Amino acid sequence: MKAQENLNIKILIPVYNDWESLLLLMSKIRQTLSPIYFNHCTFVIVDDCSTIEADIVDFESFPTSIVRLRRNVSHQKAIALGLSYIVEKLDFSMIIVMDSDGEDKPEDLVRMIEKSYENPNQIIFAKRSKRSESSVFKLFYFFYKLLFSVFTGKIIEFGNFSLIPAKIAKKVVYVSEIWNHFSGGIVLSKFPHVSIDTARGTRLAGKSKMNFVSLILHGMSAISVHLETVAVRIFVGTLVISFFASVIVSIAIYMKLNIVGGASPGWTTTLITSSVIIVLQAVLSSLFLLFTVLNYRTHKHFIPAKDYHDFIEKVEVSSLVSL
Repeated sequence: MKAQENLNIKILIPVYNDWESLLLLMSKIRQTLSPIYFNHCTFVIVDDCSTIEADIVDFESFPTSIVRLRRNVSHQKAIALGLSYIVEKLDFSMIIVMDSDGEDKPEDLVRMIEKSYENPNQIIFAKRSKRSESSVFKLFYFFYKLLFSVFTGKIIEFGNFSLIPAKIAKKVVYVSEIWNHFSGGIVLSKFPHVSIDTARGTRLAGKSKMNFVSLILHGMSAISVHLETVAVRIFVGTLVISFFASVIVSIAIYMKLNIVGGASPGWTTTLITSSVIIVLQAVLSSLFLLFTVLNYRTHKHFIPAKDYHDFIEKVEVSSLVSL
């Protein structure tokens, strides 16, 4: 196929100390992909300033480039930096973004590539149709999706595991929002995308470094990408709640004065004054939030494609990489 002749896949994997799992994942990818695909793959590993060192020699059996960062920037930002490096420095036809722990299954790579052939101008996301986490995690994840939908008006059902065609990747790196949350920035920017159903894989080695606080921050980062929409919805929600609160207070006063009996001296004034103060505080606070967010538009934002250079310390390349 002509598509396969022009195939040049960069597999982007951010890693922080998870070297054992990463090597197992790369071996599994080599075992899973047929030579038709694997011979066109190059691994681009973004080392998020790991405290456990790994030498490029450990990766000599794979076509690998390791992008060493000057400081730890977190998972999402490491992806944005890696994308920017690939777009500027390397030749590619598509970029596959996946995690290093093995929970993004290599078996799904072929399906994503074939889906990309069917939809050449769209990003392919892997949607988890079946989750294997604990019941507590599933409960929190349900509330996260609910809050995300309420605050943004959108539904997000996928994470980082994705395939980005070259044409779109060259635009994605100019989206400042991917610096906070990769998939959230994609959704906000309205790039065309489709998804395939996948099941969550199992961690290949070690333990997850994501704790409860990290998960909360990750969820808040996804919502913060849509900050303008969130601010407007909070403001509108405050107005609606204030209206119903005023109606309820009015009914309570009417019932107290005309049904239950006369109120104690000053009772009505106290209730009305307290309600007005609370409503005004809520409305003014949400209005202040809205104007603060709108003012944020005038600030210069971080553009990964333009600003990524300062974060890269060096790039190490294995002997199997074609220069």
